[in-house]
Formats: sequence, C-alpha cells, structure tokens
Amino acid sequence: MRTAEQFTSPPKDYNVVVPDGWFQLPLDPDDRDRGIAVLAERMFRGVDNAPHLKQQFMRDLQRKAKDAYNVGGTELYLSTMTVGPVPLASSLLISVPGPDEWPHTSDAEELAEHLAGQDLREDGELGVAELAVAGKAVRHRYREAADPDAQMGNTLPTTTVTYYVPIPTTMRWLILNFSTPVDPLADRMVELFDTVADTLHWT
Repeated sequence: MRTAEQFTSPPKDYNVVVPDGWFQLPLDPDDRDRGIAVLAERMFRGVDNAPHLKQQFMRDLQRKAKDAYNVGGTELYLSTMTVGPVPLASSLLISVPGPDEWPHTSDAEELAEHLAGQDLREDGELGVAELAVAGKAVRHRYREAADPDAQMGNTLPTTTVTYYVPIPTTMRWLILNFSTPVDPLADRMVELFDTVADTLHWT
C-alpha cells in the first residue's frame, strides 16, 4: 500500500473501509431508484402500517442522492446501525469537485488558510490532519441547526466532519463529508468518522 508521497502519477482509484452497518447507495441515475427501494425495505422491515413514513423516507433519499450526484458525488453511504432501538443515523458522501471549483493548490495548509477565511461558524474546528496512508488533509468539524422539513422531522443539531484530501500529483481534491444528527452521541460518532477517514488509501 503506497503512501501519497510515493505516487509519481495520479492514482487510478481510492478505497475507504466503512463499518458493516453502512449501506452504499448508488448515485448513478440508472441505479439510484433500485438502491433506494432496497434500503427502504431494509429500514422498514417488520414495521407495519407506516407507508407514509416509508414514502417520505424514499423521497428524502431521492433528494439526497440527486444533490450528491450534482456536486460530483462518487459514493454515498448511509448508516443502518443501531444501539438497541436507537438508530445511529449518519452518512458519508465522497465527492471529487470539478477542477475549477477549488483554489489551484495541492497543499493542505494553503487550503486550510483559504477555508478559514471563508468559515463564519463560531463553533467550528478547522485544521490540518495527518491520515495514516493518504497523507495530509484539511479537517473541518462543525454543527448546524436542525432543518426538520429536510430531515424527516429531526430537531437536533447536525454534526459534520469534512476531510479535504489532495489527490497525489494533481491539483484535485477528494472530499469525505461525514454527518450525523445524533447529537447526544456526536463525539462518539466523530471518533468513528475519523477512524473511517484514516483508512483512505490510493490505488
């Protein structure tokens, strides 16, 4: 497994290791509906008399998948993990923005400085992290107020952790965007997000 510094040409692909309880939802329009139907069946298995909630769940996934695809999303993972009856709701969107959408740099410190000048969140954490194999990355953690209309009635703040990782020998960036609305367990969920991000490696 090569580190980022060992690449002399752009990698062909990337890999991350996610928990067994995370479902990969296809973002390609040709496969999206089938994936949403499979996940909805899994999430509502054994739940009777909830067709309205199931339809709302599927519409919400449709919107998320379309939005993710439109911003260059390559993979979307959604957690189906639970602790007892409590769902550990979380997601991971992996995307590669277009070459003209980011500052022309491959340096994590430079991008961190640029983002720091744009970020107005008082409770955010922004800095440079060292991933075990993928190398230096910009890490941004912050909380946002709930949007019940867009989050199926959720009223708790959403915690987001975003990693901006330079793709070796290019000026492009891979973005890992984790989020969870499980505010009481946010710190534990962030530990999981950091662990997943640390598995990123180039191939």
